[in-house]
Amino acid sequence: MVLAAICAAYALGAALGWGSRTVAVFMGDFGLSAAALLAAASCLWYAHAQRRDAGRAATAHLAPAQRAHLRASRPAWVLFGISSLMAGIGNGVWGWYELVLGEQVPRPSLADFCFLLFAPPAIVGLLVLAKRPVTRAGWVCLSLDAWLIGGSLLTLSWSLALAHTAYWQGDSVARAALNLAYPLLDIVLVSMVLALHFRRSSAHRSAINAAVGALALTVLCDALFTSPMLRQQYASGQLLDAGWFAGSLLLAYAPWVGRRETSAPVPPPPGLPATAREAEARATHPSRPITGSLSALTPYLAAAVCTLGILYNAVDGRELDRVVLYTGCTVVLALVLRQGVMLLDNITLTRELAQKENHFRSLVQGSSDVIMITAATGKLRYVSPAAAGVYGRNAEDLVGAELSSLVHPDDLGQVLHELRRFLATSSEQESCTRIECRIRHGDGHWLNVESTVNRYQGGLIFNSRDVTERVRLQAQLQHNASHDALTDLPNRALFTERVRQAIGGRRGGDCGTAVLFIDLDGFKAVNDTVGHQAGDELLVQAARRLHDSVRSGDTAARLGGDEFAVLIRGDGEPGQPPDAERELRIHDIADRLRITLSDPYRVEGTEVRVAASIGIAFAEPGITPSALMRNADLAMYRAKQAGKARVELYAPQMQAEVVKRAELAARLRSALHDGEFALLHQPIVELASGKITAIAAEARWRSAQGILFTPAEFLRTEGASAREARGVGGERAAEVSRWLLEEAVQQAAARQRAGYGAPVTVRLPARRLTEPGMEPHSIGALLARHGLAAAPGPTGGTALGAPAANAGVPGAPGALILELSDSDPRIPLDELERRLTALRRLGVLISLDGFGSGYAAISALRRLPVDILRLDRGLTDGIVESTRQRKITAGLLRIAGDLGLTTVAEGVDLPEQATLLREMGCTHGQGAVFSGALDEHRLRTALARGVYPVPESSRSGGVSGYGEEHPEGRDTAVAVAGALPVASGSSVGAGSRPLAVPQQGGPEALTHPAVRSNAETPVPPT
Repeated sequence: MVLAAICAAYALGAALGWGSRTVAVFMGDFGLSAAALLAAASCLWYAHAQRRDAGRAATAHLAPAQRAHLRASRPAWVLFGISSLMAGIGNGVWGWYELVLGEQVPRPSLADFCFLLFAPPAIVGLLVLAKRPVTRAGWVCLSLDAWLIGGSLLTLSWSLALAHTAYWQGDSVARAALNLAYPLLDIVLVSMVLALHFRRSSAHRSAINAAVGALALTVLCDALFTSPMLRQQYASGQLLDAGWFAGSLLLAYAPWVGRRETSAPVPPPPGLPATAREAEARATHPSRPITGSLSALTPYLAAAVCTLGILYNAVDGRELDRVVLYTGCTVVLALVLRQGVMLLDNITLTRELAQKENHFRSLVQGSSDVIMITAATGKLRYVSPAAAGVYGRNAEDLVGAELSSLVHPDDLGQVLHELRRFLATSSEQESCTRIECRIRHGDGHWLNVESTVNRYQGGLIFNSRDVTERVRLQAQLQHNASHDALTDLPNRALFTERVRQAIGGRRGGDCGTAVLFIDLDGFKAVNDTVGHQAGDELLVQAARRLHDSVRSGDTAARLGGDEFAVLIRGDGEPGQPPDAERELRIHDIADRLRITLSDPYRVEGTEVRVAASIGIAFAEPGITPSALMRNADLAMYRAKQAGKARVELYAPQMQAEVVKRAELAARLRSALHDGEFALLHQPIVELASGKITAIAAEARWRSAQGILFTPAEFLRTEGASAREARGVGGERAAEVSRWLLEEAVQQAAARQRAGYGAPVTVRLPARRLTEPGMEPHSIGALLARHGLAAAPGPTGGTALGAPAANAGVPGAPGALILELSDSDPRIPLDELERRLTALRRLGVLISLDGFGSGYAAISALRRLPVDILRLDRGLTDGIVESTRQRKITAGLLRIAGDLGLTTVAEGVDLPEQATLLREMGCTHGQGAVFSGALDEHRLRTALARGVYPVPESSRSGGVSGYGEEHPEGRDTAVAVAGALPVASGSSVGAGSRPLAVPQQGGPEALTHPAVRSNAETPVPPT
């Protein structure tokens, strides 16, 4: 708008004569010079800015091809700047003569040479901006087109004006050549403008259009100036100068049009997609077809102009000028040559097109994909030959058929919806789409087909391929990812997802939804006895039974190993808790599943039995799938703890028990690691002589107040139930047992080196000796590491009667006694017998605890290599009051005597018990009547004395020889639940001879009361 206003103001001033002759001359000369110099400065500065900004972020948003074109266009703007500079200098010289010197401009002058130099740089600049031909034929056609245009313009100009002008007649040759050079250079410039206008590059189009328009306006003014009529009447400051002024300002503005478009693109209007804007621009400016037509018609239009020039001379009655004749002949020759070149080029293009068409036909017919072209009505217009191999139908039979007749009815709606959506979308937004559907094969079955759909001449083109195997493989992979590979039941991931759907869907608040967790009891024994292959077959059969026993809407899954789960969907109202009837019904379902899974299985010709423990948990409002499954898992473990083969319903306190048990286990673990455990020992005394023949190691937990507790007592003081105490003890039993064994052996070895040797007894669960880490070689290595390795020694009745001379000697026979407790009938006795035999070869004695407490001890006595029998504490407690129990105890002692085994009575707390046991034939005793559990200092004191007083027979009245009664005789012996003490040592006072300990000058038996540990805990026994 500013440019148009300035040009209009200049034109108005020129039309009005500027008010005075001086102003008119000044604006006509120096005004034009200033405009031309402004154009020169603008073009040169733009070229410099392009060079500076090359590669910077200012053009980073452009495509590489556009950036390359911008770099290549810099020389054109430099040439345009030079051309404008020549025009500015020429106008300045013209004004110097007229306004400063006040005289006519001489001909020729420096201004004429500057004006002549305006055209060549502009012509070269147009050549730089033009789109270069890529073939030799293109270059030839470009040259011929330039001559056709130039020759036609020359013919027309010569016919109209040049031949009739005589204003240079009589002038010098230089002046005549100068007068003739002006129109000829303008003709060449116009020819280049017209020839290159239709070949300009598409990039930076607005700047090039502006530059071409500026040069065209300048040439038009030059043509008017060279005409004799205007030249004779021309004076500076007239209206013709307004054209030159406008051309210079337009050329000054031209480069910055493109600069503004590339560096500062206009943001799109909000809500209008880019593709829609592009489509609108193309619809508004449909210039490409018109441009192509004008470019093709340009040579013929030039020939028509040349013909008009010749006809003008003929009609006017003049003689045919030789210039017009020669020029016309060259124009016709150029037109013929151009037609020949174009004919040869068209023949070449036709051959190339035919070759490409053959290639395309070969690709289509040889492709394994089926290519189909449909009309807008949906009828097939073309089908490639590949349809015979893919669809099992001939391509000719499919042409004319409806596409909908091939598609599966279930997929037809989806296909039509996608095609309608695709056709309603513009090609700029979506050029193609992809459809998957099923197509009927010629044999009648259905194929999974994937098709890429494109628009084609008002219809659609389908590129289809058979993906049946891929779809089948994908379905199989998805099935495998969500199902168990062995049983084909849903796995944990799919089961969790279905639980989430059940408690979070439309009926998400239905509290009647229940989850059952199932664990097969005894499955490990099947793997161990029959084999893992049989175990897998059992799991398959169990899964089949489980799947057949649930409703179709429920889900049975295998979670891993021998664990299964069942999801029973609720049928109540959302938000209502399950009533008693619902709970009873689910419990009945679970019980039926338990019975079904507990029926015998036939695997590999062998009948095996397993049981099932089932836990039930009901959904609650807001519960998560993981929490619901955790609750069912807790209920299942409660069923296993309660005896297995039963059904348990989840209760909220189960979770609290788990948390508490975890805290207790962590407390016990930290106590082990922080050294809060202490080891005490209780002497084992020969009932006949009172001599200390061995010591029993017992563990204690030292409280913050210095009170010693057994692990079970600590759990009780922490508020743990008996079940929790057993659970925590079972979880940490292995670690406690290892600590007891290592600590007892280490202290026993230290005592032997100090001369206080005595065999040490360590109580271990029998199952612990069958676990890894408790192999005979591991125990032998422990003994050897502490210098307590023992050679094979006395067994049977002499196991605790080694000679006193060996006391304190490292390696003495029977330095370590392993006492087996908690005899479990499920323990593999063969493996246990093998390990105990190997331990006896190392000199380790074997003691059997709990003799007389059940069948397990009798069975172990029959199979295992045992040296010592420990009477169960229950036999000792009632031996004084119950005649029946005395007879039972006497019978058991006779059995031990007949087997030649040493016997030890536990819990001998009263003198009467010691007397009766000795009379019944029991050889050794352990209890408060002799001593409680002692710390290391008091233990060494007791070992130094060596003998405790033995109560006399109760039938002689009183307890003669025992001395005064003291609290030690009423102390309680305590034992570690599930993890029992270890003892080591040598023989102190063993055998039938009394152990003489020097005291105040004579070898007399000790009559002092038993030593009591002040650190012993006063709590009752566990």
